[in-house]
Amino acid sequence: MADQSLVFTVDEALSLVGFGIFQGLALLFAGAGWLAEAMEMMLLSFIGPTVKSEWTLSPTEESLLTTAIFGGMLVGAYFWGFISDTYGRRTGILGAVVVVAGAGLLSASSPNYKLLIIYRCLVGFGVAGGHVSASWFMEFIPPSSRGAWMLSITTFWTLGTLMGASLAWIVMPRLGWRWLLALSSIPAFLVLLVSNFAPESPRYLYMKGRTTEALRILEKVALINRTKLPPGILLSDHNMDLNEENTPLDETPLLSSVRKERSYLETFLESMLEIFSSKLLGTTLLLWLLHFGYTFAYYGIILMISQLSSGQRECGSITIHSDNVQDASLYIRVFITSLAELPGLIVAAVLVDRLGRKLTMEILTMFTFILILPLLLHQNELVTTALLFGSRMFISAAFTSLTVYAKEVYPTSTRGAGCGLATSVGRVGGMVCPLVAVGLVRGCHLTAAIILFEVVVLFSGLCVQLFPFETKGKNLRDIVSIE
Repeated sequence: MADQSLVFTVDEALSLVGFGIFQGLALLFAGAGWLAEAMEMMLLSFIGPTVKSEWTLSPTEESLLTTAIFGGMLVGAYFWGFISDTYGRRTGILGAVVVVAGAGLLSASSPNYKLLIIYRCLVGFGVAGGHVSASWFMEFIPPSSRGAWMLSITTFWTLGTLMGASLAWIVMPRLGWRWLLALSSIPAFLVLLVSNFAPESPRYLYMKGRTTEALRILEKVALINRTKLPPGILLSDHNMDLNEENTPLDETPLLSSVRKERSYLETFLESMLEIFSSKLLGTTLLLWLLHFGYTFAYYGIILMISQLSSGQRECGSITIHSDNVQDASLYIRVFITSLAELPGLIVAAVLVDRLGRKLTMEILTMFTFILILPLLLHQNELVTTALLFGSRMFISAAFTSLTVYAKEVYPTSTRGAGCGLATSVGRVGGMVCPLVAVGLVRGCHLTAAIILFEVVVLFSGLCVQLFPFETKGKNLRDIVSIE
């Protein structure tokens, strides 16, 4: 039996167990979910023009295919976060993957435009749950290396876009868009097959007061990693309440380990009260502003890259080349733009656990601003391409660093819902950006569009400086730290 006089927490257990075989398998599982979702998201780059031609759609109807996905994501991001906080990370992950796999497969059999819109909206609804997979994975990682390993999961999204482009290159010219949609749903079904081996997050169980179950999972993690847990017993939240007088003055308990059954409305209201509590309100608003700003700038840069690579350098001539969707240049463009993000992720992974989350975001945001600035003046095509690709590299890395910070700053009880709400606000930025940017470029106001992106990036950098505390190397908590 364990020595009753010795106790340890989940963070202490994970630090002693270290990053080993289990965390590697967990990374593959969580990453596979991101890969499957990225493939589904990437498909619209290839099927939109073909569907438009086959069903004689108007440009507005074609654009609704993209809007439908973002609309689904807008709702799904908070929904799956709420589910993961209420019923568990594993439940949130499985629910999102089921929706992605089912809606993705149904999309292939869509008999008409309206049903295709509905199915793609459901795909977006499921894809929006990807942040739950990242939270689940993070809750198994020791604090010392959490930032770099969290950034590594983003590479699976890039791999998904590359695999989606490869599959489209092979399938579209030979079998058509329906086969592409059907085959792209296979990775999501594979994730479902292996999901039975994925345990619940011990931190979630610990927070819910299910200490025995949390300890059992930690013991399995230690066994797989060929290490041992610390001597003693796992300290539950109830035990922590008994020693509340020893809690630092700059931390506020958010919840007890023992919860009574509540209705959905009561659970929802409690979650909202925690997210908008006095300790989290400022951070929540800053996270919303940054998610909106980074998403707006990211898609704005992608839009400019797309117009440049399509050879449409004159204002007022923005069109989508839908008559030749099988042109190899379309697939090559996706490859190149996706690979442009990898160097930035490597830089962020190196810096985030050394300099901290805030300083890393500030540096990456600053480089984005610097690289966009020369575009205010006319540059040759090579310089313009290099500047846009470099700015995409840094803004995507800054955005990924932000997602790590957001998951660390929220307590376990509201991590899913808090991150989900911030992600939803970011989706609004993704929906607004094409409308504003395309309008400016079509109106021969390219300089105004670039100034707008610069203002958004600069404002985002100021928001980073206003974050009240750093999370580098800190333990994940069920309480709000305002250090």
